Amino acid sequence: MTKIRLGLSSCLLGAKVRYDGGHRWDRFITDTLGQYVEFVPVCPEVECGLGVPREPMRLEGQPAAPRLLTVRTRQDLTQRLLTWARRRVAELAQEDLDGFIFKAKSPSSGMARVKVYNDRGVPATTGVGLFARVFMDHFPLLPVADEGRLHDPEIRENFIERIFFHRRWREFLGQKPNLGDLVIFHTRHKLQILAHSPELYRRMGRLVAGARELALPDLFDVYPTMAMTALKLKATVKKNANVLYHLLGYFKKQLTGDQKQELLEIIDSYRRGEAPLIVPITLVNHYVRQYREPYLQGQFYLQPHPLELKLRNHA
Repeated sequence: MTKIRLGLSSCLLGAKVRYDGGHRWDRFITDTLGQYVEFVPVCPEVECGLGVPREPMRLEGQPAAPRLLTVRTRQDLTQRLLTWARRRVAELAQEDLDGFIFKAKSPSSGMARVKVYNDRGVPATTGVGLFARVFMDHFPLLPVADEGRLHDPEIRENFIERIFFHRRWREFLGQKPNLGDLVIFHTRHKLQILAHSPELYRRMGRLVAGARELALPDLFDVYPTMAMTALKLKATVKKNANVLYHLLGYFKKQLTGDQKQELLEIIDSYRRGEAPLIVPITLVNHYVRQYREPYLQGQFYLQPHPLELKLRNHA
């Protein structure tokens, strides 16, 4: 796989572009995730022509369509930033992005829970930064997160799982695939999708099974929409446990009674919150290698992202 390409708020890389001349360098993003990612840095304020340092700004008015105003001089920068944002997302469409990490709570780049002040100066944390809104409207399927939400292990895992899937889909399309190739691609991702949404798993199965009823370009539009929608849903302990029990069925002829009992006990331990997901997954992977189980050897569910990221190590 080629490196994933992520848009990123420049201050998270350590660039001193914030209003006070500072930065918000995030070491997980640069040092850990950065081993697998190429970043495309974006700073809305600097790129639209504002200096460093600069007067602080905030959102005011209606959360659905706020104005961006400087705090002291009351300069309205809304149109200036929106004009730049629309031009910038058109440029980013050529960057082959697999997602974006925004700066949390920023009036330009915050993707959620940004303060919007009413006419009495009272804030409500219901806003979206101006650039973030334009970006998400333009790229509705791209995985997005902010650095604050990435501190949550489950949100971090979900986001990174989706960006790796998105890169695999891009590379798949780059191979000029046919219908048979899509069947193979879907087969390798079936258990991953099942862990997120049993309902979409069934719907996608029906879509691929009846694929000859659709023109190939239409199929290649519908499939990633359904897949990204499914993967955005949380892979809960219950759903993961169901997939693990399903995996056990592939070894019913190879494993001894004691081995089956051991695997069942480890899955139950995970289901009760006593062990992280990596524990049953490691044992399943051991049996996949030992018995060369052909179907499971191709399943991305068993390693949807690099083990070095330790995303399945939390209980």
